[in-house]
Amino acid sequence: HLQLVEFGGGLAQPGGSLRLSCAVSGYTLDYNGIAWFRQAPGKDREGVSCLSITDNSTYYADSVQCRFTISRANTKKTVLLQMNDLKPEDTCFYYCAVCPTHVVPSYRFVPLIYDGWCPGTQVTFSS
Repeated sequence: HLQLVEFGGGLAQPGGSLRLSCAVSGYTLDYNGIAWFRQAPGKDREGVSCLSITDNSTYYADSVQCRFTISRANTKKTVLLQMNDLKPEDTCFYYCAVCPTHVVPSYRFVPLIYDGWCPGTQVTFSS
């Protein structure tokens, strides 16, 4: 069965960096998109970054543009989210999710198109 395992959450410092990893296993099809979402207490889940495998396009939320980078590791079963210049508002629970179909850009941050989710990892800001 599908399993997504995240690594890399933890304490972040102002202006610091963290890298999250999402390892995908048990997926019987090649997934066509993978995205990172995050959710802060009392707020809706929001899309952070998306990678379309079919055309190698990447998408970012305005709040993380130029600070976060999504990429695939050499294994191609692991997706990375490099987070630089971290800010207090980046303190959230982060999730990765896979999409079995081509990611239409206008739907890239719509949770319903993703059918596999990891349990999530916490990124906490350390003052």
